[in-house]
Amino acid sequence: MRGHRFSYAANISIMFTEHELLARPAAARAAGFGLIELWWPFSRPVADQAEVDALITAIDRAEVGLIGLNFFAGDMPAGQRGVANRPADGADLAANVEQVASIARRTGCRKFNLLYGQLDDRWTPAEQSAAAVTAIGRAAETVAEFGGTVLVEPLARGLNGAYPLTTADEVVDVITEVAAPAGNVGLLYDVFHLGSNGADLVADARRHADRIAHVQLADSPGRGEPGTGTLPIAAALAALPADYDGVIACEYKPTKATEQTLGWIGAVDPPR
Repeated sequence: MRGHRFSYAANISIMFTEHELLARPAAARAAGFGLIELWWPFSRPVADQAEVDALITAIDRAEVGLIGLNFFAGDMPAGQRGVANRPADGADLAANVEQVASIARRTGCRKFNLLYGQLDDRWTPAEQSAAAVTAIGRAAETVAEFGGTVLVEPLARGLNGAYPLTTADEVVDVITEVAAPAGNVGLLYDVFHLGSNGADLVADARRHADRIAHVQLADSPGRGEPGTGTLPIAAALAALPADYDGVIACEYKPTKATEQTLGWIGAVDPPR
């Protein structure tokens, strides 16, 4: 992963799934990744401390850095995509934010993805918008204490239910409404989700250069590794601002053993 413009991280929630979760940090290290990220890996908003300790021990033993972690997003396997917009889930999410902050202090993680949530007709759109803006703002205030950034992400239409944020512009509107005093709410520029929705990836990267706080990639259709679909991933990465000093997170579903799917890096990010 060295010798390129960018550094790369493996999302071990979707990659290296040939291994049990606690074995994935070591598998990522063996494949050449020094950095990892993951979705909230527990089924509850607040996990047992023993579960958290086991995960952090696995990360430490593998000698990889945790650079990204999702907040609790509901029952992801069942199709949920966030709870920030749900007034009834505010207390659970607030408790989760505190546990995420605790993990961050122990690992050095500084990027945190907060999924907005799917629209729910039990509340009005205005009520859900207010709940989401409040939740994002409170999370940003918490992680600002140690230099953290909250990420807001658009998702692909047709794959994520009634998730209302599907373009970079819509995400930026939410970020603007949150108006975090520390300025620590940013756009998660996800090539797969934006590209699946027909976005001009190059134009989005240029237009929202000052808002991009993290980058994730997979190809579309299929969400496989770059080269398995039709997205202009090399052009999208080239369009990132010259001073983008973040990490490119690989968040794809490998079409074969993960270790056998890494040859694309030299094609989209040629060695210096």
